[in-house]
Amino acid sequence: MRIMLACAAGMSTSILVAKMEEAAKEQGKDYKIWAIDQSLIERELGNFDVLLLGPQVQHTMRKVKKIVNDTVPVAVIKAVDYGRGNGAAVLKHAEELVNGGQG
Repeated sequence: MRIMLACAAGMSTSILVAKMEEAAKEQGKDYKIWAIDQSLIERELGNFDVLLLGPQVQHTMRKVKKIVNDTVPVAVIKAVDYGRGNGAAVLKHAEELVNGGQG
């Protein structure tokens, strides 16, 4: 699975990416997980299976959904999981979205 996170600059989310990669490795899953600045989403179209937005850019959700045009699930990372750096919870959220859940 290819999980892309987008936030204001891709910086704070990179810490969460490391925690997610660690959780995936512990679970024996070989996922590609990375973070970008939300302004670069359009450039990455076709490269990800699910897109998670950092809570600080949740106001862009409508615009982002138009960009991806329902080709992949898009959701906002739960603020508590983001703040705590709970990589396992965010990873599970991404998996639920890809598997047809609302997350």
